[in-house]
This record gives sequence, C-alpha cells and structure tokens, in this order.
Amino acid sequence: MKLAPRMFATLFGVGFFPQAPGTASSAVAVLGYALLLHKLSWPFYLLFLAVLFFLGGMVSGRYAAELGQADPQRIVIDEAFGQFLALSLVPARWLPLLASFLLFRFFDIIKPGPIRRLEKLRGGWGIMADDAGAGLAAGLLTQLLLLLV
Repeated sequence: MKLAPRMFATLFGVGFFPQAPGTASSAVAVLGYALLLHKLSWPFYLLFLAVLFFLGGMVSGRYAAELGQADPQRIVIDEAFGQFLALSLVPARWLPLLASFLLFRFFDIIKPGPIRRLEKLRGGWGIMADDAGAGLAAGLLTQLLLLLV
C-alpha cells in the first residue's frame, strides 16, 4: 500500500501514538471541528462526511488486510469520522464539544449491542460502521442532554 492511503488511515500519523491512538484521533477531530469545520455549510459538511466515510472504508480495509488484523489500533480514521459525525449534531461550543467527545469515546469503547454488530461488516466497512454508530449515538445523546440542561 502506498504512503498516502496509510497516512490517511492513520490520520496523518496520529494512529501511531503509543497510548490511546483512538482517543487522540477523536481529540484531533474535536479541535479541527472547533477551529474550522463547524463553519462549513450543511451541504459541504455532509459531503465531507460522505467522502471521509467512503475513503476511510476503502483505505482501512486495505491497510487492515496488509497488517493481517481485523481492526488495527493504528487505523484511526474511523474514530475521526465517528467523532465528526457526533459533532455534526451539536453546537460548536466547548461544553457540547466536550460532552460529544466523552460520549463518543464511551460508545466507541463499550460498543453496546447494535454498535457491536456493525463492526461485523466486511473489511473497512465494519471498521468505519461501528464508529458511525457510536458517533450517531453520541451526537443524539449530547443533543438530549443539551435539551435537558
């Protein structure tokens, strides 16, 4: 596999962090969203998410096969995507961003029932889909919390 797809799958090297690369990837996503991406219009943000999901699925599947692992820790584009999906549902203020981050990490690590089933999809699609489920759950729960506060 060429260097560019590997770099994309590892979120430009974040996946090589020695401790908690998925959490590091989510934190980078929150910062990117807070500083820049929240300014995108909805159509462009949805396009960004779609491209990220499909490219992530393709490169993740290939890189995982190359490494001989189902879901290697160094592949973190899935965590970035899931976090970006969760963030798309909350306002770009620090408290909602923090809640989204914490809830996404919770759902991504715990993987309750339906989310766990998503990772059974083949190749890179399973790598990406469980994080999509975790991101959706985190974003919706963050929205609910915002309504209650």
